[in-house]
Amino acid sequence: PTDLHPGLTLACYPRREDPRDVLVSRGKIPLDKLPWGAKIGTGSPRRAAQLLALYPKLTVIPIRGNVDTRVRKGLDGDLDGVVLAAAGIKRLGLEKEITEFLPPEIFLPAIGQGVLGIEVRDGDKETAELLSCVNDPVTEVGVRAERAFLAALGGGCRVPIAAYGMVKGNILELKGLVSTEDGTRIVRGEAKGDLNDPEAVGLVLAEELLNKGADQILKLEG
Repeated sequence: PTDLHPGLTLACYPRREDPRDVLVSRGKIPLDKLPWGAKIGTGSPRRAAQLLALYPKLTVIPIRGNVDTRVRKGLDGDLDGVVLAAAGIKRLGLEKEITEFLPPEIFLPAIGQGVLGIEVRDGDKETAELLSCVNDPVTEVGVRAERAFLAALGGGCRVPIAAYGMVKGNILELKGLVSTEDGTRIVRGEAKGDLNDPEAVGLVLAEELLNKGADQILKLEG
């Protein structure tokens, strides 16, 4: 959740699994080769918005169910394909079903996508120290920036919001977007900053997008 339950804190960020989204389609046909009107299923407003913005020829269909169910709908159902998180597909050993990976530089993932966040009680230093051996600093820095970006936008709503934090040398680079659900209005931006203050990078990016018109989208869609 954007706001943790009182008394709990995120103490550990194990190494991030693949943050990308993937397409699973019948016949292994990639998005740019699908015909006009092809039906692509997703349960995510963020994915739907980006699909419609990048490929307006597609018809996006809301779907529900666990990963196995969604994969079957993309391969055997009435849909031409489905878009899912790579992390879920990989953790279930279903990589062979992937048609294509959608690069995060173009198709931004959800905040924290592919990351396991481990919560402990506030002040429980002993447990936090025990968990420190599996904490990945690169993952932690990126996700802290992403979460700060989401919190600054008031991201508890259903508005499509995406962000991805990357460490490049000694610099933290954060890309983000806010979109209408139909993908017709998207505000994108990028911020760079110090690895030692990832929250500041998230706040800078949120302010940039709000100044570009994200505030109007949040009011309209929220």
